[in-house]
Amino acid sequence: MPFEPINPPQFPTPIAPYSAGAKAGNTVYVSGVLALGEGGVVLHVGDAAAQTRHVLEVIKTTLEAAGATMADVAMNHIFLKDLADYAAFNAVYAEYFPGAKPARYCIRCDLVKPDCLVEIASVAHL
Repeated sequence: MPFEPINPPQFPTPIAPYSAGAKAGNTVYVSGVLALGEGGVVLHVGDAAAQTRHVLEVIKTTLEAAGATMADVAMNHIFLKDLADYAAFNAVYAEYFPGAKPARYCIRCDLVKPDCLVEIASVAHL
């Protein structure tokens, strides 16, 4: 099945060869999102809550460009640099998923840039 790349025009140029999202049939895949600005500059250094908010806003915008909403998210893949940020992450995350909660997993790992604290990839169904 062919897919449609989703690249909202207001986003900075990706730091690697990928699309912000891809829509295949009724499924929208959102690439792993980091708190990055133009040129790959890390935003909100040292603030996991602010990075989480930025990441979720990027996911929201990507989904909207594909005709989906945060309520359509069925799965989130969550990566935290430090599990000490888990509570701050969850406080912001809960604001974006106030109703039925999508499935998810959360692992601790190094991220592509040392100052990145949070990365999330999502799957939504229309």
